[in-house]
Amino acid sequence: MDYNQKSIQAREGHGGGLFTGLKALPENKEALSVYYSPGIAGPCLEIAKHPKRAFDLTIKKNTVAVISDGSAVLGLGNIGAEAALPVMEGKCMLLKHFGDVDGIPIVLDTQDTDEIVETILRIAPTFGGINLEDISAPRCFEIEARLNEKLDIPVFHDDQHGTAICALAALINALKVVEKSKETIKVVISGAGAGGLAIAKLVQQWGIKNIVMTDSKGVVHCDRDNLTPAKEAFCTIENSQSLGEALVGADVFIGVSKGNVLTPSMVKTMGVDPIVFALANPDPEMHPSLAVEAGVAVMATGRSDYPNQINNVLVFPGLFRGLLDHRVKKVTDSIKLSAAQTLADLVENPTKDYVIPDPFDPKVAPAMAAAVLS
Repeated sequence: MDYNQKSIQAREGHGGGLFTGLKALPENKEALSVYYSPGIAGPCLEIAKHPKRAFDLTIKKNTVAVISDGSAVLGLGNIGAEAALPVMEGKCMLLKHFGDVDGIPIVLDTQDTDEIVETILRIAPTFGGINLEDISAPRCFEIEARLNEKLDIPVFHDDQHGTAICALAALINALKVVEKSKETIKVVISGAGAGGLAIAKLVQQWGIKNIVMTDSKGVVHCDRDNLTPAKEAFCTIENSQSLGEALVGADVFIGVSKGNVLTPSMVKTMGVDPIVFALANPDPEMHPSLAVEAGVAVMATGRSDYPNQINNVLVFPGLFRGLLDHRVKKVTDSIKLSAAQTLADLVENPTKDYVIPDPFDPKVAPAMAAAVLS
């Protein structure tokens, strides 16, 4: 089935997948006086005296801005702001369907870090949270950090932290399946962009000590020139130079890079019962059909047509539901770890084909909402 063409057809004539709804109808003079003039002065003056009341009296209570500059859209790359708009609309659809959160898609006609930060700061009073999306690394790290410093509403970069939470949840259960300990395993991560670095940080905080990262130049060595601060935090001194060399004896491969970079011969050099998370879309680092031949014990992808789909929709709708309901100001590392463990715990008896919940499991979003308080 050509889903690309079907997606065009589904949107054509409808103007996308979103519309503005009303919680009350100004259908007579009385209602018009309450919801607009003269009654509208009441909430305005109340908020002027008590700014936090905006959460109770306006759309801020349940609204998240989904913001991109179009610089790193899905697996499509830097396709620009307007071309990114369908993805932002899609994220808003998922926020509404799974978390009952109202998302507003916003694409910015700039890829300048200062301009992006300044713009978001200026529009932030409208929203209860900010969901950054499809902004290329390393700019995304600085943008998120600066916004978190200056705003008193949660800022969440889904490509980083949603991916990391899902990957860690699946890894927690995959290690149960193969009966290995987090303290003794070696993890190799292919891709040192936003997703890869966020995964590295979160699994390290969870307790994994031996992490080797690779990028387009090979293993991220500490003696390499011009490492970004984010890569420098996860550089290695081991002797391996290439992805293949790094995988020798490794227990886990996590790919957030590009399709078909992992071969069966590479997997066969890994440790006993290797775990492979090939998360590149639409073409994973290794096709699942090759997993059995290669000896993979637990295989996960980002695709819905194979078992163990690691999909951010498991995290962000429910997480924002909880952040808004409890007026949480920052998405802390402890919240991310709690969300990952909570997601993992929803799978009571993990198997090789079931290490992560299904996105349509009705328990997921409420569990993610509750995780913000853990």
